[in-house]
Amino acid sequence: MQYAIELYYDKETEQKLFRLAERAAEEKLSTKFLEWKTRPHLTLACFNDVDEEKCAEQLKGFAQNHKRMPACLTSVGMFTDTKTIFVSPLMNSSMYQFQRELHEYMNSFDKKGWEWYCPDMWVPHCTVALTKEDDDSVFFKVSDLILHEFEKLYGEFVSVGLVKISFPVEEIYTAQLSG
Repeated sequence: MQYAIELYYDKETEQKLFRLAERAAEEKLSTKFLEWKTRPHLTLACFNDVDEEKCAEQLKGFAQNHKRMPACLTSVGMFTDTKTIFVSPLMNSSMYQFQRELHEYMNSFDKKGWEWYCPDMWVPHCTVALTKEDDDSVFFKVSDLILHEFEKLYGEFVSVGLVKISFPVEEIYTAQLSG
């Protein structure tokens, strides 16, 4: 089984991001992101297999030693090979350090094949539409919709969670970052 550790937003920011995905569905363009039943997030790490109990315990310790962080989402981007549309946070050295420390904390789990989520290779993004399974034109229509509707967002990163990458996504454990 495959797993991910995700960084979550405060409820208000999460709702605004989720609204972008809902707009693509309302326009009858794409519903795949909603079908995954996942929360808006930044994926920090992916693993091929974990001991769920051990990972949750480690994640709890990690969260207790890290504070909430400001989240400023400033741009829209796309992965053209997977036809994924996303928004990206304004990154700083503390955000990259946070992700690096998480990887060091979780170094006993197998992350082969997930190099794009490792330090120095990470492209921090918050997916709002998945259009690979849709007609080719949908990617461009949803991109246009998101470009027109997205406005810079200010919020906070408040928690980290372990999820099982399944369809739909299964949340295993979530830990609040310290105040």
